Amino acid sequence: MNAKISAVLNFALIACLGMFLWWAEEALDGYKIQIMNLIAVNIILALSLNLIYGFTGMFSLGHAGFMAIGAYACAILIMTPDQKEMLFILEEAYPWVLNSHAPFLVAVLAGGAAAGLAGFIIGFPLLRLGDDYLGIATLGFAEIIRVVANNIPRVTNGALGFKGIPDHADLWWNYGWCLLTLYFVIRILNSNTGNVFKAIRDDEIAAKAMGVNVFRMKLLSFTIGAFFAGVGGGLLASLLTTIDPKMFLFTLTFNVLMIVVTGGLGSITGSIVAGVGVTALLEWLRFVENPLTIGSWTMDGIPGMRMVVFSLVLILVILFRREGIMGMREITWTTVARFMKRGKA
Repeated sequence: MNAKISAVLNFALIACLGMFLWWAEEALDGYKIQIMNLIAVNIILALSLNLIYGFTGMFSLGHAGFMAIGAYACAILIMTPDQKEMLFILEEAYPWVLNSHAPFLVAVLAGGAAAGLAGFIIGFPLLRLGDDYLGIATLGFAEIIRVVANNIPRVTNGALGFKGIPDHADLWWNYGWCLLTLYFVIRILNSNTGNVFKAIRDDEIAAKAMGVNVFRMKLLSFTIGAFFAGVGGGLLASLLTTIDPKMFLFTLTFNVLMIVVTGGLGSITGSIVAGVGVTALLEWLRFVENPLTIGSWTMDGIPGMRMVVFSLVLILVILFRREGIMGMREITWTTVARFMKRGKA
């Protein structure tokens, strides 16, 4: 399809999204808007992990650590000195923590930059490891970040965390960052750099034989993925208005990994579809934890049952659609046009 036509269609799609967000703000209640916000954040996180794992082939379990770095950095910057002074009751905050303040955009970028820097630093020793060992090492990194956050009360307020974080992350901010992340990931994957990422994923030895500096390209992918994980963490902190070290357990990384695998490793469309589907399904399944009444018989709700049901759904997806919903396929305007022509025929 002509590039100009694709650009016009993309612009029209973004305009439709903007009108939908404007309608949602006016018509939907707070709970539904919160779910929409979580969908946008989860898509950002899924795209960042898919870049690392799905497109470059690095099995990383450290996303919760990058999210924690981004969340704390963003929270420190957007909270006023007076707010922070009231929160730090265990120990007095360092002066640079107390007096740091920045607009929301700068704070989110700073959170992403801090996470990206952390990814760059730990990438030097860890990216020389193999697949499974890399996963274990990055999982250890995420746990170290959580423990450190719990034990530096003059920076993170320790186990109490931050409460009353300004809620700047509305629909416009979250979906704006979602579109920006999507645009950046698409641009990089359609460039020569993206082709190198995929070559490393498919056959690292062959890529080395072709003269590719595999370690440098892995480090680049890992750093970019960590940056956007930090951005997602910053948005999540402002969305939830409260953070503490217990938020950033391994289950947070697992939730993002679940979205990526369900959608399809190496598929941007899959990350978007699964980001919407998994987030909405997890919220919709809350009804299975409520008491069930059939006639005169009542069964008490079972806490955690929605995760059991969701896990069963995930098992079925993996069994019958092992490559994920989309596999490595993408939905583009060209594929849409072909589908429409086939339908007319």
